[in-house]
Amino acid sequence: MKDSIRIINTILYCARWQETVAFYRDSLNFPITFKNEWFVEFKLNAYARLSVANEQRATVKSSRGQGLTIVFKVDNADETWQQLQSRKIDAGKIKDHPWGGRSFFLYDPEGNRIEVWSA
Repeated sequence: MKDSIRIINTILYCARWQETVAFYRDSLNFPITFKNEWFVEFKLNAYARLSVANEQRATVKSSRGQGLTIVFKVDNADETWQQLQSRKIDAGKIKDHPWGGRSFFLYDPEGNRIEVWSA
């Protein structure tokens, strides 16, 4: 199966759907590849997507941010942190890790934890 996978898509089922869509669209500036009245797909890169579905229209309900961390590896965590701060996005403190990475955390309106890190 692994050789036939072309794109990876994570779907977040949300109670706060409109706010969560606005966060990824307007605050993080992720481009939309598909949308309808209850589902929006964002392009992260050529091989990864993040979708936000309205739980009121889906059979799967929101986990309210429990048990999930979305992880984005970026070229430079410090630069990304600065960009988010300039957009008034509350990102936590940048921390160094013993394994050599630097990371910080933020949360979307649904309560999903997002980790941003670089080597």
